[in-house]
Amino acid sequence: MQAEWITTLFQNNKKEQQRKELIMSDDQGEENQLVTLYPDRTYQSMKGFGGALTDSAGYVYSQLSKEQKEEIIGNYYSEQGMNYILARIHIDSCDFSLEHYEADPDPEDEEFLHFSMDRMKKYIYPLYLDVKKECKTPVEIMVSPWSPPAYMKTNAARNGGGKLKDEYRKRWAAYLCRYICELKKLGLQITRLSIQNEPKAEQTWDSCVYTAQEEKEFLRDFLYPEMVEHGLEQIGIFIWDHNKERVYERAKEMIDETTNHYISGIAFHWYSGDHFEALGLVREAFPDKELILSEACIEYCKYGADDYLGNAQKYAHDIIGNLNQGMQAFFDWNILLDEEGGPNHVKNYCDAPYLFDTKKKELIERNTLSYLWHFSHFILPGSRRIACSRYTDQVEVTAFKRPDGSFVAVILNRTKETVPVNLRMEGMVCENLVLPESIQTIVIHV
Repeated sequence: MQAEWITTLFQNNKKEQQRKELIMSDDQGEENQLVTLYPDRTYQSMKGFGGALTDSAGYVYSQLSKEQKEEIIGNYYSEQGMNYILARIHIDSCDFSLEHYEADPDPEDEEFLHFSMDRMKKYIYPLYLDVKKECKTPVEIMVSPWSPPAYMKTNAARNGGGKLKDEYRKRWAAYLCRYICELKKLGLQITRLSIQNEPKAEQTWDSCVYTAQEEKEFLRDFLYPEMVEHGLEQIGIFIWDHNKERVYERAKEMIDETTNHYISGIAFHWYSGDHFEALGLVREAFPDKELILSEACIEYCKYGADDYLGNAQKYAHDIIGNLNQGMQAFFDWNILLDEEGGPNHVKNYCDAPYLFDTKKKELIERNTLSYLWHFSHFILPGSRRIACSRYTDQVEVTAFKRPDGSFVAVILNRTKETVPVNLRMEGMVCENLVLPESIQTIVIHV
């Protein structure tokens, strides 16, 4: 076996990356300081990593120079860079849009004669075209609605929650299918649809509330039949699309003999904390369902914008915990924002792996970009998670077998101490040091 480690650490917010060959030798029975990989115990297969192509991201992207556009897209969607192959796009406007918009806001237009994708084409579509050009494989798109048109809702507004009126359930299902069909005409490969983004949240921005029963009935009686009518039944339908603390209960309430064959998986967010065990419960109860993190970002209302390292560590901690409980795909939120963390029509500013200083016309790499790279670059699509154990909670570990037969282990050290690790696998062991406040990937070739 041959191995190497790649470590990223930040000193005074300056990135340092180190590479080193590791010498693997016969295991002489070492008992201490072990991280052990167990290739014979395998779990979920990884679908891939990606980010959201929002209206805000597209608007900021339109201000970049040709060279800056090539840099950001080349890094995200090339095999040499982040190796993204997924993207998420919102249906109509969301909080990360410049303003509210709808493809057809006319309550009298029952046949959608005036349905228009012009607003989506303004910023999102040009960004998508550059992504499509860079990525060597077809980019798999997940679409999600934040709100039905205002006239379909009980509160007559896109913002503030409200519910879908019963009399508009069939029309809303047809609207969603029409939107997907229009995207497909533009060449987008739509592979996933979540029924509603954050269906428990009455947000100050575009939002709509569903109970589990309401979401279940809409899926079973309206959305899926409409998708079949439009020839869209091959698109995976994802429920919940909200935080992890109630993901297990939602899955239990929605998945039964009447809906099981309609539901491809459960989408979740990270904003309410770890709750890794809840994902484990879903994986145990519904092993055939795909578990995907559909949205994560550093919200400035919760976390300091200048806590560069801490924010990146939060990301890595969450990804490792999610992977070890069955996560199969990861969608970061906006792939690009301005220096404020916007634009955002309700001033809900957030961090992104890339920011653009609109005054200085400079791209800014955030620490989260380097931390995400350790996962997305090395854990390739088709990689299968393997079991691992660790001797201390000072390090967090996840490990995968890749399609080519090699292995990767990602190790996070959030402490201020160097942590010694003896990495052991199949009768071989190597000595390793995990540096303070660093993230490390070990690649093993057999």
